[in-house]
Amino acid sequence: MSYLDTLNPQQLEAVKHTEGPSMVIAGAGSGKTRVLTYRIAYLIERGVDPFNILALTFTNKAAREMKGRIAQIIGDSEAKNISMGTFHSVFARILRHHSDKLGYPSNFTIYDTQDSRSLLKTIIKELKLDDKTYKPNLVHGRISSAKNNLISAAAYEANSDIVTEDRMSGKPRLFEIYKAYEKRCFMAGAMDFDDLLFKTNVLLRDHPDVLHFYQHRFRYILVDEYQDTNYSQYLIVKKLADVFQNICVVGDDAQSIYSFRGANIENILNFKNDYPECVTFKLEQNYRSTKTIVNAANSIIAKNKDQIHKTVWTDNDSGNKIKVIRTLTDNEEGKVISNLIYELKVNEQAANADFAILYRTNAQSRSFEEALRKLNLPYKIYGGLSFYQRKEIKDLLAYFRLTANPNDEEALKRVINYPKRGIGKTTVEKIIVAANQYEVGMWDVLINPGKYPVGLPGATQNKINTFITAIKSYAVDLEKVDAYELAQSIARSSGILKDLYDDKSPEGVARYENIQALLAGIKEFTESVGENETAYLSDFMVDVALLTDADEEKEEDLDKITLMTIHASKGLEFPYVFIVGLEENLFPSQMALNSRSELEEERRLFYVALTRAEKKATLSYATSRYRWGNLITSEPSRFIEEIDTEFLEVNNPTRGSGRSLNQVNLERKVGIPGKKVFSDKQRKLKKIGAADAKPKSGTPANKLDLKVGYNVKHEHFGKGKVVGLEGDPPVKATVFFPKVGNKQLLLKFARLEIVE
Repeated sequence: MSYLDTLNPQQLEAVKHTEGPSMVIAGAGSGKTRVLTYRIAYLIERGVDPFNILALTFTNKAAREMKGRIAQIIGDSEAKNISMGTFHSVFARILRHHSDKLGYPSNFTIYDTQDSRSLLKTIIKELKLDDKTYKPNLVHGRISSAKNNLISAAAYEANSDIVTEDRMSGKPRLFEIYKAYEKRCFMAGAMDFDDLLFKTNVLLRDHPDVLHFYQHRFRYILVDEYQDTNYSQYLIVKKLADVFQNICVVGDDAQSIYSFRGANIENILNFKNDYPECVTFKLEQNYRSTKTIVNAANSIIAKNKDQIHKTVWTDNDSGNKIKVIRTLTDNEEGKVISNLIYELKVNEQAANADFAILYRTNAQSRSFEEALRKLNLPYKIYGGLSFYQRKEIKDLLAYFRLTANPNDEEALKRVINYPKRGIGKTTVEKIIVAANQYEVGMWDVLINPGKYPVGLPGATQNKINTFITAIKSYAVDLEKVDAYELAQSIARSSGILKDLYDDKSPEGVARYENIQALLAGIKEFTESVGENETAYLSDFMVDVALLTDADEEKEEDLDKITLMTIHASKGLEFPYVFIVGLEENLFPSQMALNSRSELEEERRLFYVALTRAEKKATLSYATSRYRWGNLITSEPSRFIEEIDTEFLEVNNPTRGSGRSLNQVNLERKVGIPGKKVFSDKQRKLKKIGAADAKPKSGTPANKLDLKVGYNVKHEHFGKGKVVGLEGDPPVKATVFFPKVGNKQLLLKFARLEIVE
């Protein structure tokens, strides 16, 4: 069977339409990755050279998975020739190839967020500014936003509106910090993440020959998650596609949730304006979720005005209604949800990895962590401390960075006295002062003490010379031995391995094991290339610098309950999803209630959360919660009320006084299981204890006369309805279970329970 035979008609059309601009609007769970993958394979089968294809994704993990699928169809050797990866990884490689045109070394360092903020902290201190006013993370965000809008430091300073805005916000010297930051990065031969796109735009703008080369090389361009592109990414793609216009963008405007990173939903909404000949394909069949979840999500997103209309549908089972759970406090919310997960694990034989708890902010994880620990349920928090951000890992990576690029100021400051070699803080400050005075890098000061005198004691200068010799000796082997051999040599000779090995505390042992894990990862990296290729340490450093949290999943994390923000969950799916903290001013966020566009993005965020669920979705909120040290009263989120009531089941484990009008309305609107309304006939039967009254929930079915129409529960098949009985009294029952269909069960062994 051909791979094309697995596609539905809409997917097949999108795959086969290869010429000219096209847009694939892919609803949640509609198989967009399959369409992208098969489209590339189809292009190559039709004779397109893989070297002429550019495919841009938002995670390295997605790119690897797609390339693996393509390799299964067309062969591994051809798949390797496709330029596929994240915007940052693809254009980082292009920048390395043309770095001389921008005045950078080919082995330039890529600063991560921690490096950038460390440098900004140094600059703020040198400018004698108050770091409480000019907080490094806020300054970094401001500079990042400017770069994503292609505003250089010079343009920033020249823009009177921006400078006035800074002055009005009490930060009039932001432009000075930006200028200093830009200069120091350049002197250090370093680019930050935003520079990878900013400098690519500069390269394509100022060097027509480079633009012409890549326009004719990348004749077919595919962009995943187009709704998440920012202005900088949009311009790069537009320039590259300008000649052949064989551009295919895939995305879903209903899942545009990254405006805080600069993503612009207008890029996808206005795609037809950029390409009037564009052909649009809509993937509307959801293969992931139950009908209830799909229809509930549709009822939510329909409230948004700015969208490309589509009707997502599914052939999957109807499934359970979406539970809404109200608790009195956030701590109780953690306990109730954790207990529910425990019950589902037992009753449905589910794995830990089947469950995800999604929240609006990272601060909400505490109550769930505490409750899960008490039940001995293993969990993994995404968005916590990354493996590559741990101190011991950053220390060794700094040696690697310095080996490739000795001008890397942040790496140099980090390891010049680690392991301790008697080069103290005062010495380092003197070196920095001299570097600023002579307007050169710290490394230049170190290797030219006669030209840039610092006035250090002879003993200190000798220690510095020993350090310089070590770094230079590593650099000699940079292109001679593979990444693993050099990494292991640096780890040993630098003294890092010994320093960590000598620390026998539990923390020290863990740090030593982390270094061993890093070296094992480098070993795997060196073995992943072809037989006649060598993976050098500089190649490994490029990969590490561009890793995201999604790329770092370890084997030991695979069977754990997932705790993560909704933003981090995008692109993932789980059988059981719990969306927690659904309260006004928390979700939707209080900061998102200033305009319709902000509120609509919050609604899209809720849509993303709900559509992560395959089998069951549960919503929860607390009527009171500690925020910023204060206990506040909470109202249920408007998003709960916006879901059509036919899809909801309100569960209220802690009904009490003090319910708000919103809570009462919600309960009246949906109805609360447990608060049963009886008809007159039922009341009479209940009163006289009639034998044919339905037994109470939880009664074993093999101990009573079961009747057709009763709802029952089976420990493996879940909830079902009795549709047939055999025997008098019944010995065999036919039960319809939504998950598995009709099952014939012997009542003696089935252990059925009556349920409401």
